[in-house]
Amino acid sequence: MVSSRPRMPREGSARPPPPPPPARRPDRFPDRIRPRTSPPPTPRNELDNEGHCAGEYASAGGHAELTNALIDHAVSAEMVLGAVSRARPREPDLTYLSRPVRYDGDDKLLDTENDAVMMDWEAPLMRIHAAVMCAGGGDTLNVGFGMGIIDGYVVGENETRSHTIVEAHPDVHAHMLRQGWGRKRGVVVEFGRWQEVLDRIIRENESLPDGEKRLFDGVNFDTYGEDYDDLREFHALLPKIMRPGGVYTYFNGLAPDNIFFHTVYCRLAQAELASLGFETKFDVVDIDTRDPEIWRGVKRRYWWGDKYFLPTCTLTGAAGSE
Repeated sequence: MVSSRPRMPREGSARPPPPPPPARRPDRFPDRIRPRTSPPPTPRNELDNEGHCAGEYASAGGHAELTNALIDHAVSAEMVLGAVSRARPREPDLTYLSRPVRYDGDDKLLDTENDAVMMDWEAPLMRIHAAVMCAGGGDTLNVGFGMGIIDGYVVGENETRSHTIVEAHPDVHAHMLRQGWGRKRGVVVEFGRWQEVLDRIIRENESLPDGEKRLFDGVNFDTYGEDYDDLREFHALLPKIMRPGGVYTYFNGLAPDNIFFHTVYCRLAQAELASLGFETKFDVVDIDTRDPEIWRGVKRRYWWGDKYFLPTCTLTGAAGSE
């Protein structure tokens, strides 16, 4: 577990802080948004026998310039690898959607391997995410219902004109309908993969005048069983479905077991979102998941840090743009 407080960014800076000193941790594990699968070993991402990388040791030794150089190099490398990945055809991974999930009491949603899809310890984070995406009121979109935590905060504590929920898992969709989400005033439930739902919305918007297009003022993304390439694909669609000044946020679970890699993915997302017309900042939120009771019944713990970098991404470009 990461136990030392990360250094805060410079005043006015949106860059996430460099990683703190390394701490011993267990083997790597899957998370809600996984980093790109099995990158080739390079000095920037090789791990020693203790599970630490060069960037962590550079930070622990107080070598800020070297740490930032390693982060910048890693971000540049991931952007190149991302361009190569986008040039190749990709088959969707439907493993998660094809297998049952179950709600274990009121505090967790588990897959067939007893890995947690979502847990209620995330509620304080979801409350802030909801406030971020609803800051401008208007029309909001949440991709990934899970336990419905953020959706509950959206409709219960925030003022919006409408709230759309996209959910692809049939068991989760059935659960949310049993809870009455399909009958809530101002709520639209879209059953299907976000790739298909957003493609339909974008195609329908093409034939509509500007005042009638279905666009959103706030968006949240939180799926399971997808990787960074999927998140990147989702980001590319955002300018086509959001209004200028709209706010986007996402569950920031990228490489949560390694603060150096986590920082790299924060800055990678920030750079790629900037190319799409977004200004991104990360707010540091304290989170404590040390109590073993939290993880009882869960095969693998998926969060270890005591800090969460909550993203707020504001669209400064034109709505519906390419």
